[in-house]
Amino acid sequence: MFADDHNPPHFHLLTPDYEALIKLADFSVIAGRIDGRSYEIATRWAANNRELLAHEWERLNQR
Repeated sequence: MFADDHNPPHFHLLTPDYEALIKLADFSVIAGRIDGRSYEIATRWAANNRELLAHEWERLNQR
């Protein structure tokens, strides 16, 4: 996540070969591309840490 980032709330998923923006609400890819395995690993972690991610988005993007 980046501070003062644009909506909708999302996180950046980076691998050596891909980059994607993943929407926090439903883990859909809103920009970029990502391979299936990396997406699966990242979204499994994100689902288990949804509250932390939402808190961090709010903390970093207070307007």
